[in-house]
Amino acid sequence: MSHSGPVFPAPNRFTQPLFDILKRHPKRIVFPVGEDARILRVAEKMVELEIGIPILLGDRKRIHALAKANEIGMELVRVIDPVKSSDFPLFCERLERIEKYKGNQGTDVVEMLSNPHYFAAMMLQYGHADGYVGGNQNPPSGVFRPLLHLIKPDENVPHVFSSTVLVSENLRHFGHDGLLFLSDTNMNIDPNVEELASIATATGQLARHILGRRVRVALLSHSTMGSSGGPSVQKVQAATALAREKTSALELEIDGEIQADVALDASAAEVKLPDQERKNAADVLVFPSLDAAHISMKLLTHVGGAQPYGQLILGLTRPAAQIPRTASEEMILGTVAAVGVEAIKYREIHQE
Repeated sequence: MSHSGPVFPAPNRFTQPLFDILKRHPKRIVFPVGEDARILRVAEKMVELEIGIPILLGDRKRIHALAKANEIGMELVRVIDPVKSSDFPLFCERLERIEKYKGNQGTDVVEMLSNPHYFAAMMLQYGHADGYVGGNQNPPSGVFRPLLHLIKPDENVPHVFSSTVLVSENLRHFGHDGLLFLSDTNMNIDPNVEELASIATATGQLARHILGRRVRVALLSHSTMGSSGGPSVQKVQAATALAREKTSALELEIDGEIQADVALDASAAEVKLPDQERKNAADVLVFPSLDAAHISMKLLTHVGGAQPYGQLILGLTRPAAQIPRTASEEMILGTVAAVGVEAIKYREIHQE
């Protein structure tokens, strides 16, 4: 294996357990845009760690030339040019049936599937890949639109949303063990009560699956237990009650409406809620709006120095993630691992 390019840091408290799981259950991860040196390095690292089979979409000659120019190994890395793929005619037939069923007349299925993001989504939906990681060279809409169009939605989640995982070794009160799941960080501008409740329960279940233990979910507000008022507070109160109804107390601990310091700092919680038993810091933070979630995520990452992974797209029956165009190799690799471990859960829940 080549060791050129950026050195991947040692696995952390989030990525190491995921790597350990995937070594026993490796998954096939498709990257819609494979002509990217970062993706090639991640693919090489996946093979080296034995955590999965990377599937890169794009022009085979250009991808292999890029790998050679950067001294990146391509052993066990699959490269597929969608239009030249043996699956392309089959996918076109399937998509034509889907479009007719949806009542979409005149869709050019050949043109649509020539877009690698749509081809990758078809691979994911029909079991040719276990997970999808895209966005390294595209705006978020270029990732979300094909997935929403082609991947069957999860009937238990009323609206697709995204979650970002943050890891910090040195920030104070940073979750129970230096990990935080933040939702919804990219999709729903102003989620209603039902959407907020499902965001809380679905993220909590994801965190429980990845962390392997019972987790605490905090629905955040500028108010703690009625200390302030307003429509936003009432929404979070109602969403908290609904989330508790939706889930077993054994699976998730749901708290709300509470302020961020009460969710994360036991000493602040003791002052503001003196009659409540002392609790571990929350593992999942659910925000009342996209503005609050996205701003918090960016501040924790760019000012606080937390390492982000994701965004993991939840509410679909297949695991996928949208990474930003600025993503580092470390972020992409950790996101791949999270999607791979998610695929294990999805295989258990959604039996074919």
